[in-house]
Amino acid sequence: MVSKMLLAALGVAVPLALASGPSEAKDILLGYEVQDLGNQYWVSVAQGVKDQAKALGVQVVVMDARTDAARELSNTDDMIQKKVDAILLSPWDPDSGANAVAAANKAKIPVFVLDIGVTSGAIESLVVSDNLEGGHMAGDYIASLIPATAEVAHIRCQPGYVIPALRGQGFKEVMDKKGIKIVATQAADSQRAKGMDVMQNILQAHPNLAAVFSENDEMALGAIEAIAAAGKSDQVKVVGFDGTKDALAAIKEGRMAGTVAQQPYEMGKMGVSAAIAFLKDGKHPEKQTYVPVKLLTKDNLPK
Repeated sequence: MVSKMLLAALGVAVPLALASGPSEAKDILLGYEVQDLGNQYWVSVAQGVKDQAKALGVQVVVMDARTDAARELSNTDDMIQKKVDAILLSPWDPDSGANAVAAANKAKIPVFVLDIGVTSGAIESLVVSDNLEGGHMAGDYIASLIPATAEVAHIRCQPGYVIPALRGQGFKEVMDKKGIKIVATQAADSQRAKGMDVMQNILQAHPNLAAVFSENDEMALGAIEAIAAAGKSDQVKVVGFDGTKDALAAIKEGRMAGTVAQQPYEMGKMGVSAAIAFLKDGKHPEKQTYVPVKLLTKDNLPK
C-alpha cells in the first residue's frame, strides 16, 4: 500500500494502542464507512483498517459510499442493523458525516472519524493529518520553484471540507507571505476528471500560469493531464497532497513536481487500535490525533 512505501521516507514510527492477543477481542465487530474506494487514498485507509482488525483478531465490515451522501447514511443504517460494536467513519463531507454520526449516536454506537471530520454529533476521536503544516510545505516548495512575480492557482476539494481546507489555508498563508499572486481558486470535488476540467478552464483564463497547488492527488493528476494537453508541462509545476501511488509515479516520471504525503494506511490502523482500546479496556483516546506529513519530490521519493 502507499503508506508502506512512505514509512521510511517519513521517518516516523506510529505506536499502536494495543498489544493484546486476538482471542481477547474475537467477538468484536467493527464497521468502516468509507467515502470512495475509487480513490487510492481511501483504498489505503481501508486496507489499514482491515489489516489491523485481522492483526487484533476482530471482524470488520467495510462499506463504500461511492461519493454518495445518501448511500453513506444507508450504509450506516446497515451497520446499525448488523449490530456493529463501533463505527469508523471517513465521510463524504462533514455535513453528511454529521448525519451518519447522529444515526450512530441514536443507536448508542461509538464513532471514530478517520479524516474529513464532521460538523456535529458525538464522536470518540478524530484521526487526521497535520493539514495546515502540509499546506505550508506545499507553498514553500512551490515558492522555491517560481519567481515571486509568477501566477499560481489553487484547486480545492469540496466546498465545506473543513479539514482539507486547512491545506489551502496553509498554502495561501505562504503565498501571501512571499507576495505570490493566486490568480484562480476553484473546487474540483476531490475527483481526477473534475481536476482536469477545472485545470482546462484555469489555463484558458490564465495562460501564463506557473504553478498549481491541488488539495489532493486525484485532482492534481487530472490537472497534469490538462496541462499536458495544452502543451504546458514544462511551464506549469503541480504539487498535490496525499502521496498516492499514481502521484508518486507521476513525480518519478517528471509530470508532477511533488506531493505532501499522508500516511493513510497508518491512519486506518490507528483508528482500529483506538476503537478496540475503547471497547475492551474503556480507554478514551485523544479527541484529535495528528498523523505527520512530509513533502515528497523527485529528490526524496521512497525506493
